[in-house]
Amino acid sequence: MFEPTSRYAALATATHTAADGRTIRYVRRRFLPHGMPMPTLAEVVVLQADRIDLIAGRTLGDPEQYWRICDANDAMHPAELTDEPGRTIRIAVPTPGT
Repeated sequence: MFEPTSRYAALATATHTAADGRTIRYVRRRFLPHGMPMPTLAEVVVLQADRIDLIAGRTLGDPEQYWRICDANDAMHPAELTDEPGRTIRIAVPTPGT
């Protein structure tokens, strides 16, 4: 259902039967992992014009993997990681299936 590099790729699917009898297929909820136990690949100091996708592109080789940086820093909202230039953020080692 999702690309292998998607944060949702490993999630199970479920079905719900609506009151009118329709079967609705959906992806189960993804709970945010705890970032600190993740092995650190690098630490990056956020620059004035940085965006999380640009940092992901530089460090992980794919801007769409920004969610891995969010997970490693326990961030629900990507912008909160780059709204403070000079801040140091963790880049976790990418692990398959997460």
